[in-house]
Amino acid sequence: MEWRKCYLDVILVPMGFMISMGYHVWLWHKVRSQPFNTVIGTNARGRRFWVSAIIKDNEKKNILAVQTLRNTIMGSTLMATTSILLCSGLAAVISSTYSVKKPLNDAVYGAHGEFMVALKYVTLLVLFLFSFVCHSLSIRFINQVNFLINCPPDAASGVATAEYVAELLERGFSLNMIGNRLFYSAVPLLLWIFGPGLVLLSSATMVGLLYNVDFVFIAEKGKLGDENGNSHQCIAV
Repeated sequence: MEWRKCYLDVILVPMGFMISMGYHVWLWHKVRSQPFNTVIGTNARGRRFWVSAIIKDNEKKNILAVQTLRNTIMGSTLMATTSILLCSGLAAVISSTYSVKKPLNDAVYGAHGEFMVALKYVTLLVLFLFSFVCHSLSIRFINQVNFLINCPPDAASGVATAEYVAELLERGFSLNMIGNRLFYSAVPLLLWIFGPGLVLLSSATMVGLLYNVDFVFIAEKGKLGDENGNSHQCIAV
């Protein structure tokens, strides 16, 4: 009897998670093997060059460095605040007795028993909580960079080198990215409240959107269009 109530949740929800996890494993492989094919690898290399350029000409660019890092910290702070507020709201929902816990049509909406509803909200709570932790750690690393990148060259020699500062900055951005991905993965789970079918549909749609965000596309050299109407061809770099 229990299987007949939750068979849609048991089948469709894990399929949605597998689609998302499979994409991110493949993305991780691409970042490691072909970093310049991805936005993540390309931006990481650009940030390392940026740190080196700032440290070499620190007297002229120190204000630029502080303003850039401040904007990054503000973005992480906004996401961390949003995550913890959502955690508070979900904790209030879990401890309440809303009528949403009443069963709907199990054949369409999946299981809506007390255990399943609690599982949905607790899973959301865990994702938002880990997103908050990642963004908080990101702020910590970027704050360290904010100090070290403005160290005088003599004081930084052998202590806070450009490589060390760039590594700290990359850790901060990596944690920021992980926090954002955890936040995005909560979207299918929010739709799970209304039915497991939406989880699979949302996960597939999310993967398509992230693919266009994560990979760099440029026009292939020699294939650019001209006045004679020649075609354009775009490839992933």
